[in-house]
Formats: sequence, C-alpha cells, structure tokens
Amino acid sequence: MKTDACLPFAAVARNENSQSTAREEQAYSAITESERSLYTSRIIKAGGLLADTTTLFENWDESESTRENLDRLQRENIFGKASRSRISDILAIFRQRYLQDESTTKALAFLVKNRFPKSALDRVFYFYSAQSDRLLHDVVTEVLADFYARGRTEVRIDDIQRIITQWVREGKTTARWSEYTIRRVTQGLLATLRDFGVLQGATNKRLAPPSLPVTSFAYIAFYLRGAQASGERLIQSKEWALFFLSTTDVERLFIEAHQHRLLEYYAAGPVIRITFPSESLEDYARVISERAI
Repeated sequence: MKTDACLPFAAVARNENSQSTAREEQAYSAITESERSLYTSRIIKAGGLLADTTTLFENWDESESTRENLDRLQRENIFGKASRSRISDILAIFRQRYLQDESTTKALAFLVKNRFPKSALDRVFYFYSAQSDRLLHDVVTEVLADFYARGRTEVRIDDIQRIITQWVREGKTTARWSEYTIRRVTQGLLATLRDFGVLQGATNKRLAPPSLPVTSFAYIAFYLRGAQASGERLIQSKEWALFFLSTTDVERLFIEAHQHRLLEYYAAGPVIRITFPSESLEDYARVISERAI
C-alpha cells in the first residue's frame, strides 16, 4: 500500500393521440437489435416502480425459469393491480430492466432477500433502469448532468419537452411522435426521475442533491468493469454522469470502497489497478451485502 501516490481506498384529441401512442408501443416490440439505439415511448407506462420491484425479487424463485416466474407472479397478482393489462405492462418493464441476464437477476434477488439497505438498492434499480432505456439515460447524462455542472437546479417541463422535440426531428425515435406523445413522454420521464430520487418536487421539479452509497457504487463499478477493462477507463466511464459524478468524485468513492474492503484500488502515477474479491455478479452481491455500510 502506498501512502501518497497510491491511496487506499381535449377528449377527441386525447383519443386520437392515445391511438398514436399505442402504435408507437407496438412498433417497439418489433424492432431489431440494430434499432435499439432509438428512443421509445415506453416510459409513459413505467415510472420508478420501486416498491413493485422489491416485491418482484422478494417472490423470485430461482428454481423456476424467468417465464415460469413471470407467469406465476401474474397469475397470483402479488402486485395487487386492478387489471391484468397493468400487470402485463409492469412485468414487461421488469423484463426490460432487470431480467435480461441471469446473473443480474440472481444478484438483485439476493440483495433484496438479504435486506440490502433500501437507499442503496434504489440506486442500483435506477442504474439498471437507465441502462435499459436510452431516452431516460440520455436525458440524465446529456441534459440534467449539464444542468448540474452549470449550477442549475430548476428543471422545467417545457425545457425538457423542447429537447425531446428536437430529438424527434432528428429521427432519434422509433416513430414520429405527436406533440401529445412528446408531452406524455416528458411527464413520464420527470415522474420516473423523481421516483428514483434524481429530481425533487411534486409540481416544480429541481435536481436533488447527488447521492450514491459506497456499496451501490461498488456494485455498479463491478458491473461496468466488463465493458471497461482498465482502471482508468472505469474511472472515466460516462455512466457515472447518471449520478452527476466528476472524475474526482469517482476516485474518492473508489478510495472509500477500498477502505471498506469492497474492492482493492491502487493508483501509482498513471497506473491504476482495481480488483474485486469476486468473479461473478451474484457472488459480489454477497460480498457487498455482508459489508453493507
């Protein structure tokens, strides 16, 4: 361990536009892998769903397949929803966010069942939600992160709607959205970000103070290391903008994670080495759960 260079660590209009939105949603389900970089309007039916997400993983049975779990959860209506269509919507969102790979599903189920702190768990749910929805991701990393860097805290719906309208004009969406759909998407985005604690305020939205518990940080760092092999690239990852973190902030959190024995972080000049005490995401979930701060 070094001491200095190496630190520890209207009704008609509404009906018409609702049909437009439905067509856009149908279009999404048929898109190819190469089209997944386009923005979708799925956020209209989403939200943070934090309590429902916890319920999902509390009732997850690892002896069953994903399809078997989803069929059982829908049949038993453990979420207490009034309609089967709403349950179907929610399960589709969960599949998109958390059920794309077995290691993530197992890790999240373990964290939930072992009472991982809610404040830390919610940050992890937010991260996965942003990874699965490019529009949600880019509104934060390209718009709100810029607001934060410039010291602006007020987030006006008209400003976000104007930006999304421009993205529609640039062909970044799966369909040509109507003004009504753009408004609903904007409202859905801001409500979701409020649910996840990125924004505050019921009517007048503003940026919430950034918060990322060190255990959440370590879990996300482990997840990101698959795409960012080197320590320097991991520190410089653009995904940290989801939490409005500067490079200095990221380095500080790596040091803190090292001090809590969540990982090993060594820096000597331009050489940065970051190692983790586990090879799989599920095993690492056990580590951070045992050492939860």
